[in-house]
Amino acid sequence: MSNNALSTTISKTANKYLTVTLDNESYGMAVLKVREIIRLQKITPVPQMPDYVKGVINLRGRVIPIVDLRLKFGLKAEIAERTCIVVVQVSLPSGQNVQMGLIVDSVEEVVTLTSDEIEPTPEFGTRIDTTYLLGMAKIKGQVKTLLDIDRVVAPEAVERIAKNA
Repeated sequence: MSNNALSTTISKTANKYLTVTLDNESYGMAVLKVREIIRLQKITPVPQMPDYVKGVINLRGRVIPIVDLRLKFGLKAEIAERTCIVVVQVSLPSGQNVQMGLIVDSVEEVVTLTSDEIEPTPEFGTRIDTTYLLGMAKIKGQVKTLLDIDRVVAPEAVERIAKNA
């Protein structure tokens, strides 16, 4: 691999990440994907959606689909004082960009990670889908899972939500 290709690969993962908690575990998402963080508000349900799709909200005149990341990952989903919505920009396979809200237990901090602090996603075997993971980061002695926001919600589901919204 040439130096140029190597630096491109590293720069794709090395960057700034917003860290959030889901059921007492830490996850990171690229800051460039984050549009804003808002408090939890009334969500209008949309019929015929997967259980982790809570519905839509009206955010300053835009209809934004809301996904509960805790339910998506099979975690305990309880509303607490710090529960909030992280609005992210998701790139669909069709090339279309849509905004979507992700319910998280809390927002922690923004961290800058170097390529040395990021390890590839470990092999869990064939039964576990890890395509939505960018890797694992070691931050202050803790391991944080880095999420690929474009793949966290199955692209088909995102397309369906975008069409219904």
